[in-house]
Amino acid sequence: MDFGTWPRLLVVDVEGNGANPPDLVEVATIPIDAGQPVPQSGNSTLIRPPRPISRFATGIHHITNQDVDSAPGWESVAPAVQADLDGAWIAAHNAHVDYTVLSRHLPDWQPAGVIDTLRLARATLPDAPAYRLDALLAYTNISVTDISGRRHRAGFDAHAAALLLVNLAAHYPTWEALIAAAVPPNMPGAAAPTTPDHEEQALW
Repeated sequence: MDFGTWPRLLVVDVEGNGANPPDLVEVATIPIDAGQPVPQSGNSTLIRPPRPISRFATGIHHITNQDVDSAPGWESVAPAVQADLDGAWIAAHNAHVDYTVLSRHLPDWQPAGVIDTLRLARATLPDAPAYRLDALLAYTNISVTDISGRRHRAGFDAHAAALLLVNLAAHYPTWEALIAAAVPPNMPGAAAPTTPDHEEQALW
């Protein structure tokens, strides 16, 4: 894999308040440059949601209502988040969740493409016993000891998913081969479906 052929790509992770649909309480982005995550060039921010964080959500990401009490609201951080994301590919584990939440909060934004490391792992590692992020990190012997923070915080999870993406990408000869395996159907960056001529004729 020639990482120099990659477009601008940000690994993203979001955390929510447990509402349905969720309000954002944390967003993190980490770029990949020359085949390496660059967390020092990433962004991570806490967000004060319009509705309280549920006890269930706090139990997962350990972000409390007190933690975000003095954080900016989404309307204050949205322009910076969109400026960071504009023009870039994004990647995430189980990416439809992050893509859906970000799209709802940024209705004028569309990524250049969406890579799902869960989909990619299933294609690349058919013998893996499980496909949760923790299970894949263990299966691929990826160390997370140097990642700051804790699991289920946006910055930590984005960095961990970035390490997984780079590891899995090494199995593919080209960017095009990678995205063929990694981009879910009907998401930005997916190959356009082809329709056989006989099916086109049947429509008329």
